[in-house]
Amino acid sequence: MTDPLNDLVLDGPRLDPLSGNTASQLVVLLHGYGADGSDLIELGRAWQSLLPEAAFIAPNAPEPLPFEAFGGRQWFALTERSLHEYRIGAEAAQSILDRFLDTELRRHSLDVSSLALVGFSQGTMMALQCGLRRKSSPSAIVGYSGLLPGADRLGEVRTSCPVLIVHGTEDDVVPCYHADTAHAALTKAGIACDLHKLAGLPHSIDERGLALGGQFLKEQLSKTSCPIPIG
Repeated sequence: MTDPLNDLVLDGPRLDPLSGNTASQLVVLLHGYGADGSDLIELGRAWQSLLPEAAFIAPNAPEPLPFEAFGGRQWFALTERSLHEYRIGAEAAQSILDRFLDTELRRHSLDVSSLALVGFSQGTMMALQCGLRRKSSPSAIVGYSGLLPGADRLGEVRTSCPVLIVHGTEDDVVPCYHADTAHAALTKAGIACDLHKLAGLPHSIDERGLALGGQFLKEQLSKTSCPIPIG
C-alpha cells in the first residue's frame, strides 16, 4: 500500500530576505498542533532585522485536523498523547518534511549548512526528529515548548548541529520536564544543547524566548552559511 503522504507537497507563507539580496540562509518554521504556517511566520518577521540575509518559510503541516473546520493542521494525529505515539507519528511524518527541506534548499541554491529549523510544540518534535537525522547537518535547531521523540533512540542520529530548547515552567500542555529529558538525552549523545526554562511562561513564546532564539540563530548561521556555487 502506498503512503498518501508521499504525494503531498508542503507549502506555506514565506518571507524574502530583508536585505533584498538573494538568500544566503534559510530558516524553516514548524508550527504546532492545530495551527498552520501563518501562525509561526510571525517569528520570521520578528527576526528579520537580526537575519537580514535569511529567507523564512512556515510550511503548513500535511494533515488537516479530523474535527476542525477552520483550517487547523497537524504533522501527525494525536489520540493517546503518549511518548510512543509521538515517536511513531514523528517518524511517519519525517519523510515529507525531509523532501520539503531538500526542495527549499534547491530553490534557494543553498547548502544544508545554511539551514536552521525552528519548531513550536508538535513542530519542535518534527524539527528534532528530522533535523537530527539528515545526512548532512543543519546549522541549528530551535525547539519551543516541545519534546524529543524517541529520546532513547539517538544512536541513529547523524548530525552534531547545536540545539536550543526553550520551555515555560508553567506549560500545562507539554510539561516542562520534557525539556529536561531532551537536554539530558541530547547531551549524552554528544549534541551541544542549550536549555532555557522561562519562569511563569505557559505554552507559548514570549519576548524572552524570541530574543534567545533570534540570537542563537544569528550566532549559528553566521558560522556556516554557504551558498552552492552555480555554473
